Formats: sequence, C-alpha cells, structure tokens
Amino acid sequence: MLTPTPLEELLDLAADVIGCDRRALPAGAAGSPFITLGGGLAQAVRLQARAGRQLGLAVDLAQLLGPAPLADVLARAVPVPAAVPGPPAGAVRALLPGQRAALAAERAAGAGAVCRVLSAELAGPLDAGALRRVLAALGARHEGLRTVFADAPHGPVRRVLAACAPPLVTLEAAGAGGGGDPVAAVHGYLAARARQLVGRPGRPPLVFALGRLAGGAHLLSFVYHDAVADSWSAALLWQELLADYDRAVHRRPLVRGLRPGPDTAGRALVAARPGGLRAAAERAERLRGFPAAVDLTEGAPRPAVFDVHGERLHVGLDVRLRDAADATARRAGVPHGTVLLAAWALAVGRRADLERLLVGCEVPRRATAALLGTPAPCSATVPVGCELQGGVDYFLRGVACAFSEALGCADLDTAELARELGVRPDRSRPVLTPVTFAARDELLPARVRAGDLSARFHHGHAGAVTADAALTVLRWREDPLLRLEFAPAVLSRTRAVRLAGELRGALAALTAASPHTPVEDLLPAPAGARDLALPLP
Repeated sequence: MLTPTPLEELLDLAADVIGCDRRALPAGAAGSPFITLGGGLAQAVRLQARAGRQLGLAVDLAQLLGPAPLADVLARAVPVPAAVPGPPAGAVRALLPGQRAALAAERAAGAGAVCRVLSAELAGPLDAGALRRVLAALGARHEGLRTVFADAPHGPVRRVLAACAPPLVTLEAAGAGGGGDPVAAVHGYLAARARQLVGRPGRPPLVFALGRLAGGAHLLSFVYHDAVADSWSAALLWQELLADYDRAVHRRPLVRGLRPGPDTAGRALVAARPGGLRAAAERAERLRGFPAAVDLTEGAPRPAVFDVHGERLHVGLDVRLRDAADATARRAGVPHGTVLLAAWALAVGRRADLERLLVGCEVPRRATAALLGTPAPCSATVPVGCELQGGVDYFLRGVACAFSEALGCADLDTAELARELGVRPDRSRPVLTPVTFAARDELLPARVRAGDLSARFHHGHAGAVTADAALTVLRWREDPLLRLEFAPAVLSRTRAVRLAGELRGALAALTAASPHTPVEDLLPAPAGARDLALPLP
C-alpha cells in the first residue's frame, strides 16, 4: 500500500473539517480557494490545529483563507517551527503593533474606547474556590494576562510579571438601568467603571467581575483592555476557563504549562512566512476605484472629529431566515458569514445608492497554531471590496473571494494603505472603514457546560464605537442574534433602526432569489438615498 504524501494527508484533513467527500475534494482544491469550497474561519482553525498536532505541519491561516487554490496553500505547508524562548519575565519589551494602537486610542478618547466586556451567565452551583484556582492557572499559563504597561522616555513599554493571577472582584450592586435586563445593568455598571477596573498602575489592565442574578444564577464578566486581548483572545480564554473549571470541580489536575507568548509566537510567525507581506501598493491597486468612504449622514453635517460615543441595537433573526441563509451558503459554496456580509453590503450600498463599497471586516492575524493559542491583540479590520453586481451566487462568491484576498493583506497598516490610495487624513471619519462587519459566532458557542454549570454568553458594550455603523454576528446556530453598533453623531437611532430593517430585507431577498437573479433587481434603492461616496483618486 502506498504511503500518502503530506499534501494528500492535508487534503484528507481538509475534507474532514469541511465535511465533504475525500475523493472529490482534490479536484476542487486544485482550482478553488478553501473559502469557496465551504470552509470558513472555524474550519480553517481546526484544519490548522490538526495539521500541526497530527502531521507536524504549519499551515498559514491567512493563506488558507486567501484567494489561492487550496491545494497550492497546503503544498506550501512547512514543518512546525521549533519554539524560541521569549524574553525573561520582568524585562522591558517593545509594544506589539496592536498594543501601540490601543494605548494611542486610549490617550485620544479615554478608557471607555478601548475596554471590552464578555460575560457568561452561569446557571447552577458555583464553586468560588475552584474558580479562583482556575484563574490562577490561566495567569500562570498565559503571559498576556501578566502584562503591564508603563511610560518610558521614548514611549510606552510593557513588562511581563513572573506571577500574577487575574483578579476576581465581587459586585455587590450592579447599578440601575438596563431597561429591566439584569445583564445589561451589570454591563452598564462595568462600563461606567472601566477606568477604575483596568487602569490600576502596575497591574495588568483586566479583571473578572462576579455578580449574582435572580434565581441563584451568576454573571461572570471578563473586562479587558484592547492592549491585552482581542475578541479571539477573549473567546479562547473563556473556553480554557470553563474547561479548567470542569477539571477543578472533578478534582482533576489543571493545565499549568506555560503557553507561547506573543513574542515567541511572533518569531514562529516570521519563520512560517518566509515570503513576507504583500506590498501596500499592490493592495491599493486592487482597491482603486472603490469609494474611500460611505457617508451615512444623509446630508447632515459630520462632526469635525469622529465621536467614539456609540449606541447599539440587537437584531434578531427567526430560524427560518437562518436556515434559508445556511441553504443559500451551501448552494453557493461559501460560509454563512459570507451571506451575512453580502446582505450587509447590499443594505448599506442600497442606502447610499452605491454599486461598490468597502466594508471593514474583522480578521485574525494568527498565521500559526502557536498564535491561535496566544491571548494577544492580533486582530485587524481590513477593507473588503464588495461589488453589488451579477447573479446572486456570483455575487456571493465574489464577496467570499474579496474577503479572502483582504485577509491575505491583514498585516498591512490601514493608514499606509490609505496613503497609497491618496486618501488624505480626515479626523471626522474612520479611514477606509466607516462601515464594518465581524462574525464572532464561530469563535465561541452560544452555550457551554462546565461541571454542573451551564454558561450562556453575553457581549457587553462599553459605549464606544470605531465605525459609523458596525454589524457583528453574535450567535447563529442557537437563537441567531446580530448587533448593530452605531455612532449617534453620524447615524440617528431612527435611521439605525431603519438600516437594521433594510439588512433583514436584504438577507431575505438574497436567500429567496434564484442563483442567477441579478443582485440589482433584488431591492429598490431606499427613498431619498443619494450617492454619498467619496471617490478614490
């Protein structure tokens, strides 16, 4: 019997995680990218992890979700690089790019602009002692949870403490408000005290807060600074925390081994990507001709300086629309997140009477398995060129390819890209990405069991936004839920509610249409919509 080649073994793994016939995948993989073969972010992460664990091969996540044919990407897999020791604890280290940006944003707009909250509603008996042991193990395992920031003559620096368990504070009162929703009340209480919670000198800017809810339930909230973690990191930490809690209450040993820190994982990233990054000039050439900005003010004056103050709307979807979106995704050969991104682009484009626009999409910059398991601010918002043309399935595949192409350029600085495009700095609007999209449903399940606890997750809102309008997929499989965050100085609540309705309408139209129905025939332009685009040079 012939021994399979590494490429054949990787293709078998890919077929397994996508859920397709192993015999049929090689033919499709020779000419099609992973994302149009039915693979999404969750499947890409599983494939990368299994390739490293089972075959000792490193697959670049950005390339895997990029535009190159899947077979070509897998053929470029290299042996997993050996771990490189990081700097010793206590040593002064330069800031990571994400940390530099987060600290600069805090200086410009305050702590509320860079603090995030992700909570778990815990039903069942809670063992506080086991929880504290779990937090200590998390702190010992991840140096990102032991990182402190300090000012230095040439700018902020960071240090990693030798030992520091994430603090656990008890909330005696959650404050008023929340419209009768106790979880919203706690989130509002935490948001109002974000500076005190994450701004303690000499301590890592993060905290876990535990409060009681009605019926004996608890709400455990992870409050963190953008310089410590991104949404990927927060989801990772929750998964590890609950898995450790299950071990702790059943008296099993906790995982205490030190995981690679961002410095160590970053060296592995360089080793795994010898080809370097795509030049900003090349990426700019691909985006030339798209609007530099889409203004949702509908003729009202913008504030002279972008106001980070934000509000949010929850957008629920019934299961029939969810199932229709899933069926459309399967038919077109794209992830369900692509259908939602396409519907969002269609709703915004129709609102502004545009046939092409840039949507900023949140993507992970985690090219190696080591970075996948490292809490660090590694996410980026990259502009994705969405063209509202062609038949429905052609449109969906085009959006999927545009997303994968943008992901391959995630390491490019947005400000540098804007300069290449000739877009002048404008303090009144986010550069290139005033409208954004993020799919976080694949990072964290809606519910997780740990010991006798059932955890249901809630995404908090600290009252700040980084875009005029930002759509986030919070849940999908169970009780589908989207969130629309918006800047009220740009988009009034009334118009935000209208935009949310137009999003539902766009999704319904996309999923009800035949594969070849022209996109331009799906929805009429909203009344009063005008072309408010600022063209690129």
